[in-house]
Amino acid sequence: MPADTPSVIFQGIGAYVPARIVTNEELSQTVDTSDEWIRTRSGIRERRIAGPGQATSDLAVEAARAALDDAGLTAQDIDLIIVATMSPDMSFPSTACLVQSKLGANCVAAFDISAACSGFLYALETGTRMMQAGSYRHALVIGAEKMSSLMDWDDRATCVLFGDAAGAVVLGKSDQPGVGVIDSILRANGERPSLLYMPSGGSLSPASAETVANHEHFLKMNGKEIFKVAVRDMGKVALDLLEKTGVSPSEVACFIPHQANIRIIEAMVARMGVPMDKFLVNIDQFGNTSAASIPLALEQARRTGKVKPGDYVLMAAFGAGLTWAASLVKLT
Repeated sequence: MPADTPSVIFQGIGAYVPARIVTNEELSQTVDTSDEWIRTRSGIRERRIAGPGQATSDLAVEAARAALDDAGLTAQDIDLIIVATMSPDMSFPSTACLVQSKLGANCVAAFDISAACSGFLYALETGTRMMQAGSYRHALVIGAEKMSSLMDWDDRATCVLFGDAAGAVVLGKSDQPGVGVIDSILRANGERPSLLYMPSGGSLSPASAETVANHEHFLKMNGKEIFKVAVRDMGKVALDLLEKTGVSPSEVACFIPHQANIRIIEAMVARMGVPMDKFLVNIDQFGNTSAASIPLALEQARRTGKVKPGDYVLMAAFGAGLTWAASLVKLT
């Protein structure tokens, strides 16, 4: 980018979680599992589940409103809306268009990004570069998921792991160099899509009585293989980004990893050689909220004082695709 390229900063941060809390103990009443089985394998104690009348766009709108309030802006100030989700309200139109309408925003650019659990970081990089290259003044970047709508509630290997939530940031511009979104690395490898996927419902295998009977419209996951590649790639992309930007791990105030499994986070901690207390961990409260995971944790880190203006925050994620990504931000 040219030397006069503006910095893109976080002007506002917001999050939303549904009111309903579902504990491991409650799940054990309907699924062949137990609190101990879930906690020892994932670190999850409870998760939030959206109501039957709540769609992903509704969660996204609540997070967006919180971020706008935090920024001191209104929906009319927004020029661009990007929603990262793997659980859209419908195949089309985009969830971002529905969010634009529900917010009462102007007829601005709005689109979705599908990169699963890495989606928010993909959307953040996209929004940042569009802000720097174009005439956009403020952008809403949202990660939102109603993962409960993708779950086979008879499959204890997956249904216990996920929850519903949304998080959002308002991006703005600054003439101050070296602040805001410093840099990102995005990666993907589509050679093994069946490690984490939904078999039917797309153009390859449209919905039919057979696909519904076979439970092919729910999330399927090879947990052991996902664990291996997540441990390898999420830590590596974080270290690669620090090397690229010349920032040492000791300079980072807070690491925000995707909240998929506490053992993946612990392996990332060991690989990076930094104290565990520098990592924001909330998987015990919310489970895996996919694209909402990182902005949800970011809002919590800021709200609780774990991060403050001037701090470096490194965010890293891994998800279906397979995709993985890392972003480094210096808060203002």
